[in-house]
Amino acid sequence: MAVLRPLGVGDLDVLLVVQREGGEVGLGHIFPQDAHPFPTARVRDRWEAELADPGVDCFAVVRDGELSGFAATRGDELLHFGTAVRTWGSGLAGLAHDELLDHLRAQGHRTAWLRVFEQNLRAIRFYERRGWRATSTTTRTTFPPHPVLRRYERRLSPPP
Repeated sequence: MAVLRPLGVGDLDVLLVVQREGGEVGLGHIFPQDAHPFPTARVRDRWEAELADPGVDCFAVVRDGELSGFAATRGDELLHFGTAVRTWGSGLAGLAHDELLDHLRAQGHRTAWLRVFEQNLRAIRFYERRGWRATSTTTRTTFPPHPVLRRYERRLSPPP
């Protein structure tokens, strides 16, 4: 059963709630909320720009008819990916991840890459269990306090 569908501008209010909750719970140690609260307006502006960009494919992750996560790809990059806190541990993220890799394969990509906060150990475990490997390439996010992002890469096997 597919868990991805195209994301639309009408999804952004719900998406931002899902993303904010995940950011507060999963990234609160990286972005202390008292000093660096979730930048809702800036994140909305970014999603609106990405939805309008023909080079970015944006997806809603859906469970039981409800928006329960989000994802985006740009070329061979897994640009954004997250699921609702209420779904953590349910297997939804794994299903969505596999569909995203199928999407990248269908576009002809044989490798993929993404960036993960170095202090986001939960996400690192998730990706490493699924074959992603850290590289030596790092950058910093544009969001204060500008923590380090590490590039991860993964080979994509051809479709069966």
